[in-house]
Amino acid sequence: MGLQKTLTIAGTDVSGGAGIAADLKTFQEYETYGMSVIVTTVTMDPETWSHRVFPTALEVVDSQLETALSLSPDAIKTGMLPSEEVIEKAKDAFLSSDAKAFVIDPVMVCKGDDEVLNPGLVDAMIEHLIPHATIVTPNLVEAGHLTRRKTPKTLEEVKHCAEAIIKMGAKHVIIKGGTGIDGDKAVDVYYDGEEFHLLKSDKIDASFNHGAGCTFASAITANIAKGKTPLEAVQAAKAFVTSAIKNGWKMNEHVGVVRHGAANTVEEVQVNDEQI
Repeated sequence: MGLQKTLTIAGTDVSGGAGIAADLKTFQEYETYGMSVIVTTVTMDPETWSHRVFPTALEVVDSQLETALSLSPDAIKTGMLPSEEVIEKAKDAFLSSDAKAFVIDPVMVCKGDDEVLNPGLVDAMIEHLIPHATIVTPNLVEAGHLTRRKTPKTLEEVKHCAEAIIKMGAKHVIIKGGTGIDGDKAVDVYYDGEEFHLLKSDKIDASFNHGAGCTFASAITANIAKGKTPLEAVQAAKAFVTSAIKNGWKMNEHVGVVRHGAANTVEEVQVNDEQI
């Protein structure tokens, strides 16, 4: 029996911490067969670590998608998508596939930057991706942009954003509150249109979190591909990425990266699930 096949449509991070590199490392940790469609390449200035984004030619995107879809992925996730055209191509790819899950990581900025890569991307995500999403995985800033609100700061504001994203058509949403919500726990909020779950872990006093969002979304994708429900998938992914951050390391003077395989090689981390 072959492995479940997981496909990421995203950007490649030359440093190896985030993007497709993180996705493929995570897929491997879950023993799924990872495939990739590279829609942009992100490099960093060694002196300042400022990001430089190079979109892939659309005909090259089309050719990659043709190959990947011929291999019948079981689950598909998206990451950094550089244009409205590529966002629509990602939607069409999922709809033409037999994949049982479409995981949307609505990447809008590179870590360390505050400006949305392209304001039109938000509109395109809302139109083309969210209505078909099995689960959407925004952080607080992304949740605010998607719902046309200020960045949520309180649990109630996060819940309102989750409700709004479900109303857009997503079946499930997990908003990554992390350390951005007051309290002594790192809190993520899951909602399926009926029940809220607060996924809590200890806050980690470390800045080794480059690649955390990509790793979280790809862990969800792998878990769903292997048969877990979306709630079970986010529970497992939360523990996986928390261990990755806790055991992260300083790559250079600019950035610290997560250790993608820490949950399997170093330690499992306890996550509490509180239904509210």
